[in-house]
Amino acid sequence: MITGELKNKIDSLWDIFAAGGLVNPLDVIEQITYLMFIHDLDDTDNLRAKEAAMLGLPYQSIFADEVQVGDRTIDGQQLKWSVFHDFPAGKMYSVMQEWVFPFIKNLHGDKNSAYSKYMDDAIFKLPTPLLLSKVVDALDEIYRLMNEIQSSDIRGDVYEYISSRLQVNGRAGAFRTPRHIIRMIVEMIEPKPDDVICDPACGTAGFLVEAGKYLKTNHSEIFFDRIKKDHFMNHMFSGFDMGRTMLRIGAMNMMTHGIDNPFIEYRDSLSDQNPDKEKYSLILANPPFKGSLDADTVSADLLKVCKTKKTELLFLALFLRMLRIGGRCACIVPDGVLFGSSTAHKAIRKELVDGNRLEAVISMPSGVFKPYAGVSTAVLIFTKTGHGGTDNVWFYDMTADGFSLDDKRSPVADNDIPDIIARFRNLEAEKDRQRTEKSFFVPKAEIVENGYDLSINKYKKTEYKPVEYPPTSEIMAQLRKLEQEIGAAMDELETMLKDED
Repeated sequence: MITGELKNKIDSLWDIFAAGGLVNPLDVIEQITYLMFIHDLDDTDNLRAKEAAMLGLPYQSIFADEVQVGDRTIDGQQLKWSVFHDFPAGKMYSVMQEWVFPFIKNLHGDKNSAYSKYMDDAIFKLPTPLLLSKVVDALDEIYRLMNEIQSSDIRGDVYEYISSRLQVNGRAGAFRTPRHIIRMIVEMIEPKPDDVICDPACGTAGFLVEAGKYLKTNHSEIFFDRIKKDHFMNHMFSGFDMGRTMLRIGAMNMMTHGIDNPFIEYRDSLSDQNPDKEKYSLILANPPFKGSLDADTVSADLLKVCKTKKTELLFLALFLRMLRIGGRCACIVPDGVLFGSSTAHKAIRKELVDGNRLEAVISMPSGVFKPYAGVSTAVLIFTKTGHGGTDNVWFYDMTADGFSLDDKRSPVADNDIPDIIARFRNLEAEKDRQRTEKSFFVPKAEIVENGYDLSINKYKKTEYKPVEYPPTSEIMAQLRKLEQEIGAAMDELETMLKDED
């Protein structure tokens, strides 16, 4: 968890950029990402060298000996953050501009990789040596505080906090998904080593990164099997987005987390530009919503499922098309998807319930996406069958996620997330729960009877406890007594005032 001191350091970093003339949030986060990537390359290289030494294995550092940058060569050690951060400002700027940045742009050997593709037009935008020196010093201080916290998730938390500025001027309907919500969804869905995973609206690749971390932690056997490791590194992860900067950040994010060659591509997922059908075994996504599209740009296949301009409905239709039979999806949708009365709303809900297997609806409080948006959302989990299969749908009423639901989003004790994960992993124990509890099952027949309404309030029962009041005569007696006491006090006050006169 980010401390107040760490937040202040990060806020100061943004102020340094602003004072240096870089004020566009997208430019700033892009430059910070480059520098964090350069810092992490040094740390990762050192860690791998230590691991290789412990195991008695050979290891070739990416900074070893002389490094080729174009037609020039340079001592690789000078490209390490731990070395050049001590250089004078002028020399540091020269090394960064002429050597380090070209080095990271050409780091990936495969020129067709996502990294190479989106780093090709990356630009180093810090205008002066003084600004670079101040930014490097600030990042050194941020990393020092991160190391003191010693949390496995602190880097991700910091990156999320830095990236949160994207939402200030972000695209309509595009909100960065909080890391703890991503983690909750991934732990509920439990990715497998043979999965083929896609996020068709990947942004900075948060879902893909978290899925990779889950597999590393829970399926370490991947890295002891050549075929499984190759699948993990080169074939497992796909992500699409329409922002090249987002794709660039996503590619760096994936590479930093040890996924060498994800398929990260510029693509309008809802258009005919996206040909994917029955390709993926798992889709994890928080697609953009609150937006409408020109129907002419939308794939005809999707419009057949639900004729609409609403992105949140079209993406659900897209997920069904992209999944293999037996493939699963966990996605975030705005509450309107659950109860909207339009023909398109009902059509997509009917398709999920009747045509496939809807497993769970987790209703989340409106504060989850604050301070960027106060919209209420839910998590849908379903399996593509193509022939139905929904029997009972599991509902959960999340009221707390471990943070205050105001704009500050401060840590609090109340947190339903561990309970959600535990209950979802043991659904057999949920069958006897009452509608007055946090979670419960609803039979398919009841959902159909209610016009495929998936809002939890439609099915949740509120337990009313009778409040016992004293008899009216007793209340009246108390009022009379109180009235007498007030009268006596007024008389006493009046007497005191007369004596003073």
